[in-house]
Amino acid sequence: MSSSQALGGTSRAGRILGPSLDKIIKNVAWRKHTQLVAACKSALDKLETLKDSPDPIPDTPIFGFVVTDAEFVLQPLILAVESATVKVIEPALECAIKLFSQGMICGEIDRLEGDDRRSVLNRLIDSICNCAGLGEDGIELAVLRVLGSAVRTPCVLIRGDCFIQIVKTCYNVYVGSMNSINQICAKVVLAQILMIVYARVEEDSMEVKVRSVTVGELLEVSDKSLNDWSLVQFVQNFIDDIVESSQGVSNLKLYSSESLESRNGHVSVPSEEGKGELGDGESVDRGRSSSGSKIREDGYLLFKNLCKFSMKLSTQENPEDQVLLRGKILSLELLKFAMDHASSFWGTDERFLSAIKQYLCLSLLKNSALSVMTVFQLLCSIFTCLLSKFRSGLKSEIGIFFPMLILRVLENVLQPSFMQKMTVLNLLERISQDSQIIIDIFVNYDCDVDSPNIFERIVNGLVKTVLGPPPGSTTTLSPAQDLALRVESMKCLVGIIKSMGAWMDQQLQATDLCLLRSPESDASAESYSMLNGDEGAAVDYELESSSELSEAATLEQRRAYKIEFQKGISLFNRKPSKGIEFLISAKKIGGSPEEVASFLKNTSGLNETIIGDYLGEREEFPLKVMHAYVDSFNFEGKDFGEAIRFFLRGFRLPGEAQKIDRIMEKFAERYCKCNPNSFTSADTAYVLAYSVIMLNTDAHNSMVKDKMSKADFIRNNRGIDDGKDLPEEYLGSLYDQIVKSEIKMSADSSAPQSKQANSFNKLLGLDGLFNLVNWKQAEEKPLGANGVLIRHIQEQFKAKSGKSEFVFYAVTDTAILRFMVEVCWAPMLAAFSVTLDQSDDKTATFQSLQGFRHAVHVTAAMGMQTQRDAFVTSLAKFTFLHCAADMKQKNVDAMKVIISIAIEDGNYLQEAWEHILTCLSRFEHLQLLGEGAPPDASFFVVSQSETEDKTQKSPGFPSLKKKGSALQNPAVMAVVRGGSYDSATLGIKASALVTPDQINHFISNLNLLDQIGNFELNHIFAHSQRLNSEAIVAFVKALCKVSMAELQSPTDPRVFSLTKIVEIAHYNMSRIRLVWSRIWSVLSDFFVAVGLSENLSVSIFVMDSLRQLAMKFLEREELANYNFQNEFLRPFVIVMQKSNSAEIRELIVRCVSQMVLSRVSNVKSGWKSVFTVFTTAAADERKNIVLLAFETMEKIVRDYFPYITETENTTFTDCVKCLITFTNSRFNSDVSLNAIAFLRFCAVKLADGGLICYDKSKEDDSSIPVMDGDDSYGLPFTDKDDQVYFWVPLLTGLSKLTSDPRQTIRRSALEVLFNILKDHGHIFSLPFWLGVFKSVILPIYSTTEGKGETFDIHDGRFSLDSKSSKSEENAWSSETFTEAAQYLVDLFVSFFDLVRSQLPSVVSVLTRFISSPVQSLASAGVASLLHLAGDLGNRLSEEEWGVFFLRLKEAAASTLPGFLKVLRIMDDIEISDDSQTYTDMELYSDHGFTHDDLEDDSLQTAAYVVSRVKGHIAVQLLIVQVITELCKAHQQSLSAANMTVLVEIFSSVTSHAHNLNSETILQVKLRKVCSILEISDPPIVHFENESYQSYLNFLHSILTENPSLSKIMNTEPQLVAECEQILQIYLNCAGCESIKQTPGNQPVTHWRVPLGSAKKEELAARTSLTVLALQVLSGLERDSFRRYVSHFFPLLVDLLQSEHSSGEVQHVLSNMLQSCIGPIILDL
Repeated sequence: MSSSQALGGTSRAGRILGPSLDKIIKNVAWRKHTQLVAACKSALDKLETLKDSPDPIPDTPIFGFVVTDAEFVLQPLILAVESATVKVIEPALECAIKLFSQGMICGEIDRLEGDDRRSVLNRLIDSICNCAGLGEDGIELAVLRVLGSAVRTPCVLIRGDCFIQIVKTCYNVYVGSMNSINQICAKVVLAQILMIVYARVEEDSMEVKVRSVTVGELLEVSDKSLNDWSLVQFVQNFIDDIVESSQGVSNLKLYSSESLESRNGHVSVPSEEGKGELGDGESVDRGRSSSGSKIREDGYLLFKNLCKFSMKLSTQENPEDQVLLRGKILSLELLKFAMDHASSFWGTDERFLSAIKQYLCLSLLKNSALSVMTVFQLLCSIFTCLLSKFRSGLKSEIGIFFPMLILRVLENVLQPSFMQKMTVLNLLERISQDSQIIIDIFVNYDCDVDSPNIFERIVNGLVKTVLGPPPGSTTTLSPAQDLALRVESMKCLVGIIKSMGAWMDQQLQATDLCLLRSPESDASAESYSMLNGDEGAAVDYELESSSELSEAATLEQRRAYKIEFQKGISLFNRKPSKGIEFLISAKKIGGSPEEVASFLKNTSGLNETIIGDYLGEREEFPLKVMHAYVDSFNFEGKDFGEAIRFFLRGFRLPGEAQKIDRIMEKFAERYCKCNPNSFTSADTAYVLAYSVIMLNTDAHNSMVKDKMSKADFIRNNRGIDDGKDLPEEYLGSLYDQIVKSEIKMSADSSAPQSKQANSFNKLLGLDGLFNLVNWKQAEEKPLGANGVLIRHIQEQFKAKSGKSEFVFYAVTDTAILRFMVEVCWAPMLAAFSVTLDQSDDKTATFQSLQGFRHAVHVTAAMGMQTQRDAFVTSLAKFTFLHCAADMKQKNVDAMKVIISIAIEDGNYLQEAWEHILTCLSRFEHLQLLGEGAPPDASFFVVSQSETEDKTQKSPGFPSLKKKGSALQNPAVMAVVRGGSYDSATLGIKASALVTPDQINHFISNLNLLDQIGNFELNHIFAHSQRLNSEAIVAFVKALCKVSMAELQSPTDPRVFSLTKIVEIAHYNMSRIRLVWSRIWSVLSDFFVAVGLSENLSVSIFVMDSLRQLAMKFLEREELANYNFQNEFLRPFVIVMQKSNSAEIRELIVRCVSQMVLSRVSNVKSGWKSVFTVFTTAAADERKNIVLLAFETMEKIVRDYFPYITETENTTFTDCVKCLITFTNSRFNSDVSLNAIAFLRFCAVKLADGGLICYDKSKEDDSSIPVMDGDDSYGLPFTDKDDQVYFWVPLLTGLSKLTSDPRQTIRRSALEVLFNILKDHGHIFSLPFWLGVFKSVILPIYSTTEGKGETFDIHDGRFSLDSKSSKSEENAWSSETFTEAAQYLVDLFVSFFDLVRSQLPSVVSVLTRFISSPVQSLASAGVASLLHLAGDLGNRLSEEEWGVFFLRLKEAAASTLPGFLKVLRIMDDIEISDDSQTYTDMELYSDHGFTHDDLEDDSLQTAAYVVSRVKGHIAVQLLIVQVITELCKAHQQSLSAANMTVLVEIFSSVTSHAHNLNSETILQVKLRKVCSILEISDPPIVHFENESYQSYLNFLHSILTENPSLSKIMNTEPQLVAECEQILQIYLNCAGCESIKQTPGNQPVTHWRVPLGSAKKEELAARTSLTVLALQVLSGLERDSFRRYVSHFFPLLVDLLQSEHSSGEVQHVLSNMLQSCIGPIILDL
């Protein structure tokens, strides 16, 4: 043992090499391998002398040895490996493994082409690789271990062909080994090599951590038969040992590592650009890139050659060669493995990305032609990796491969290969789980005008598969396979819509919702033109997106552009001219012929036949387009046959000869222009072109039997070159070209266009839901792409290789989902609906329900109402709750999904809530039926008889689930009959019979509903607290709508939703005020609508529910100046005002009373609604409602008055208005009186400052309306005092109440009103007082006008009010107005200094009283006016006294015009002496004068005149009385001006009285009337006497008591004149006239006739006045008497001669003669 350890010396490498060399010597055949033995011994001897060098040794192959020593000791290993002897090779390989794994071998191993000097390490690797071909299993494993260790060690950099040789060796072991373990180990080693290499490439360093390959992953596709656990475990340990054995090498590298890193610089090696595109060459290409590190260069080389390995075998020459196939599969597996583990470096490094495009994509393309399932699966897997990781750099390649590799298989519905299609579906399922891939596909392809609609085609292809082959078609699939494909397709659809939702949620939940657009998106403006290549559409003339546009806006423009562009293409393919016009008008192409020609030439998707027809048109514009189209070709240098073939690639020649002629004529011209020396003239080219076309048709048309020969062709074209023949060789060559190769259009055909058009129809939603899928599809081969397709795609690669790269867009704006949903929602809805309706497969129905679930989530969150409602409605219909007898488990599952949607997506459902809540309502109904609960309708009492019937019935039905007594329950029978989903009620098929089987089936279905408990149902409503502000409003609206439908059901009204409304109101009452107000706005309208329902029980139920909510709501405190409580209680107000049901109104009063009295401290703004309810109740027709409301009102005012105005003073006015309404109650006077008393109480509180908030904003408009707008007396107060706001309604209410027809009420109102004003008027300002007088006080007295006017004249006739009316007015006159006048005077006197400006108005009121024809009013006016003047006394100024007298003067004069007009009526009336006599009772009948009661209209009119005369006289006398008394009391205070006014009043009254008495004819008529009517005569004489007497006394008092004033007024002449007038009147009455002198001064003698009795009576009446006049004259001073005696002395003489009724006149006259006249005579 010790000797063995000493072998090799003390060096580290020697300790490894020594034992191995010794073992080789022992195992080798000395004679056969003498050189090997000698080399081994020499090496052992050398090792004994070698030690590890302490200093770094550059470029040495073995750590610690110089180069020559290292090469010397490695030479025996090389010879041993090359010995071809297993026993010799094994120890040599073991030694190599140790050297590599322990880091003893270091340096770079490379072998350049043409380099004969190979390093020792290079020779060692070559020999190891070569020995793998010995076919020994152990050797193969050892070689794999060595090669794996060599690649794994960080101390060795294996490059170039040497590295490729290692790969090929492992590759050959896999392909050629007969041992399955070795095969798997070779595959795993290759995979591990790839992992190591590309880990180093990513880091660009040898020092990387690499994990071991998982063996199971490599056996998923191929070698599944070898997937044995023990075998796999062995291989896993094998590869783990290789990887782990080199883990500690990094610590031993020393200088070797540094040396390798220094060598890993950038190299510049000539690239292989000269090779062009990849061919199918056999040699392995070293293919170094133009620049890069050695590590990355080797990675590039490895990838390139792996792709070539896969393409090398991709031919169909040996399709049965399984070895070649296994090699191909291995290559693809390795590529798949590389792509699976590729990092982001691949997508960012241009070299590797270019390698993917140039090599891997070509490999995918060529391998797609093989009909091998494993190959196809690998291709799909590789493509999935490319799509997942490198789609941003492979946009155009993916756009090509996706249709070819995936969509080609997916869209094959009728004759698909099951495994191939299942592979594609599995791929799509993986893709659909990555939400970003789905988004990127749509953004970069469906929104790109030059790219196919991949997303749309995926969805439609999946939908086709889900729906299956159309009826009547044949398919190669078995039913099980068809079902499997349908289910898998459904999973893909669900995965797509789920990924869309996940991406949306991710974006919405991002912390920064306003992320800046990515550079790719920002660059969209500059790069959009790149999207329109030479083979793409024409440049967009209007789509120039700026950087300011959002991602969604830019994509929307692109998407809209593509849709409109495709619309134009579709229109062109049907009507080319209209299509061109549309595209030009939409600015999708230019309007010039050149631009249209470019569009026809470069746009894919156009129908080539239509293009040919359009180019052949003879109209001007199409002709110009055709010329521009032909001129766009460059035929220079082209052979004629090549030119015409090139020309006809883009379109199909039309069938009309004239069109062909025009096209060929232009072609010939263009060809000759490009090739001027080709033909003599264009005619030659034109004829030859025609000949070529005919030859092509003749040679390649199967319908032509006799083919044209070459001689025939030459003969047909003789003399076409201006009479000369073209060379026969030329024509023969042309003939051969055409016959050999048919002139065809490009690979594009019209078939894809039809699909594109159909896709466009789908995009626009033009097809029906189930017609979205185009079933007409050409049959495809089950596997493999045909050669034409591959060549076409190769041409696309060539065309795109020289172009700038397409821009890949990445978006974060969720608005893109709108466009995606618009594309996919209708097909998905069709797929989900049909599956759920027709399939009973649990997996399929589960997936369809999940599809509904996620579709609703996306459409709801994106606010797409139409799409959301479509999904929700369909899902709701599939619950089958409307026809429960047909329900299945899948329908119950649909209900579960609906509940899930309601809970999770409630914030976005909006109007869709109605469908969900309808389902919940119907579900609850079925549950109640199953439990045997009686229907809600049984509790709704309609009539008393029905109530009695119901009380006799059982309150419920037995449980259906237990007893099966459904036939006894009419509600169950209705449900079993079923109905449509949209019907408001179930059981609309009333005539349909229900069988016991249907009942039993229905009962069993009810058991299915037990899967959903009440908890889930109630959770939706409890969860409403979490809904956002918009969602909860929509939820409440929908719930109200559903509840309304329930309650309005004519056969089965229910209250389920109504109770839930109360619940959710409770749940959400704690929301912020702004949101709650919106909720309550909806609920309020609902409660009002239901509260006014004709169903009394429903109304009572909802009002009680509202009361409960109100009680709950009033528990919350409300701050001042808010209005939430008022809004909350508004339904009570509206229902109270509009309900026709006394029971409802009484219930509302009770509810409001209970709420207020129990929550009085919390009521704030709610007072307004409370008082409005009570105000309405006060005017109710039911006495009990009025009394009930007032009882509560009494408690509020008496006990809780401070709460009324605690936060808002406006409630005080509402309270006042309410009390005023109660005062008008006609049921109970006590209520009215108490209400008036409470108004007084309110006034006291108001005056005492009982309102907390007196300081209303002073900035408010100072003009406050006194009364409501309908009050005719309302005038604006201009007082800025805030008390106005509260006093006004109180005072105006009492003011209007004074006109109440009930005496006690109006007297009480009048008393309270004036007491309030008198008690609290001191706090009023002057402006407020002015407003009070104008709007409160004076309107009371304005109602007195005409109240005593009981007569009216119409066309000469008069009418008289009834006794009741008269007595009522008399009552007003005698009582109310007397008090009113007194109150007015007292109030005015009390506040005279403040309101003295209102004196004219007050005096006018009193004078109107005096002027009233009602005696009581006049008397009250006199007394009040005198009282006013007496109380004011000397406080009145001269002007104010003038107001008194002027108003009296106006009052006296105001009645004269009308009175005189009445008197003139008598002029036309003749009263006969024999007129019939009528009594007063007959005159004043209950119905007044009518034609039935009076035969003489004239007498009736005369009676009216008599009445008017009496009234007029009484008014005039009262005015005289007032003036007289005022003068007596305040004569000393009156000025001359005022006294003059009094004189004028006396004068006018006396003159009026005298004139009236002078109307003798009138008096005669009046006396006749009075005699006939047996009534007293009008006191005309008395009127005249009283007026003169008062006037005379007034003048005499001035003269005697105030001489100075008398002199100023010159009273004495007036006095004498009036006395003379009085004496003259007396003489006229006595029948004596003054002796009038004739011109000759001769006296005229008059005979005196004795007086009659009437005259004597009149004379007696005038005696006292005459006596007074004589006494006044006698009392004049002597000088005055002397001065005037000559004027009245003749009258005295006449008195002596006249007849007198008594001796008074004679006695006074005698005294006058003795005392006054006698002295004058004596003095003479």
